[in-house]
Amino acid sequence: MCRTVDLHQAVLAKNDENALALRGYLGDRGTVAVNLLSSPGSGKTALLEQLLARAVAGGTPAAAVTADLATENDATRLARSGAPVQQILTDGLCHLEAGMLQRRLEGWLPDGTRLLFVENVGNLVCPASYDLGETLRVALASVTEGEDKPVKYPAAFGLAHLVVITKTDIADAVGFDREAFLRGVQQVNPGVPVLETSARTGQGVDALLEHVLRCAAGDETHVPVLARQHERYLHSHEDGNGHPHGDTGGPAHTDGHAHTDGRPHAREAGAGPSRQQAQGPAR
Repeated sequence: MCRTVDLHQAVLAKNDENALALRGYLGDRGTVAVNLLSSPGSGKTALLEQLLARAVAGGTPAAAVTADLATENDATRLARSGAPVQQILTDGLCHLEAGMLQRRLEGWLPDGTRLLFVENVGNLVCPASYDLGETLRVALASVTEGEDKPVKYPAAFGLAHLVVITKTDIADAVGFDREAFLRGVQQVNPGVPVLETSARTGQGVDALLEHVLRCAAGDETHVPVLARQHERYLHSHEDGNGHPHGDTGGPAHTDGHAHTDGRPHAREAGAGPSRQQAQGPAR
């Protein structure tokens, strides 16, 4: 007899196992992971640089892992904050997977790290389906990308615990329709909090860091309706005693890619840059 195997579901199931293990690993260390998703050019690296710098200045132990298909440019920029930073080079893989992240953290994540920011590969499709063991998932969009981003990418925005608008300092110049964007967000993710930020002016950066810190302190996070529709994901967020963690609104596995966890061609960069200068201005 022939047996049909759904490779896509098998890969996602393996990622769920790895994410559950990673969530336990981070929980044991008292570390809260924040998964940042956006399209390329949204300004999330510039915003993350500001978040890290303010966390360090405020005495909150924070670290970051950033993922790209190639180059260590983002890690170089983020290291200017003074926070520990590592780079993962995916060599073409369009998203991070839990196993890749855990291997990068083991033996590196500094003891006492309270916040771990994970800058996912710039992509609003593939990363939406992969749980990284995060407590907080943040979907970002810049004012330059158009008001219909949330409805065009419903999984990315519909599974977020928080939505962040970036580059608001140029909203008027580009004719950003804020109300239309907010309607789209609420259409795919009713009740999700939305913060407006500008890395250039500093608008909203403190509010974003405070939101993350409240979640790290145990405040209840928003639970997306889309996540509630996928029971298998809720189980992946349970601890060893079958009790759900506070973050029950993660990925619902909607992409069409079937990559293996820790894909052979994906490689991890070395110890990462120290404090080097960023290449060019960032908004």
